Amino acid sequence: MKVAFVDSQHEEHGVQPVLQALEDTPAQIASSTYYAAKSRPASARSRRDEELTAVIEQIHAENYGVYGARKIWHELRRRGAAVRGVGDLLW
Repeated sequence: MKVAFVDSQHEEHGVQPVLQALEDTPAQIASSTYYAAKSRPASARSRRDEELTAVIEQIHAENYGVYGARKIWHELRRRGAAVRGVGDLLW
């Protein structure tokens, strides 16, 4: 989230000034942390989250936006997604 904020401001202000402005605040982030986060590849979990989010949004839209968590979970199971229970989806 901090990296996304810096990214949203870097066009206008640059990265280093934004990081300096965040110093001594709860949102402080080291420049090395920012650049490390930008250079590492997306994790398997985040890639899977993106895939399932797209499927969930599609299911929700196909059903006029009225399906809740339980019905979406059942539809995911029908489509073969690896999910356990409504309370603990395996993304």
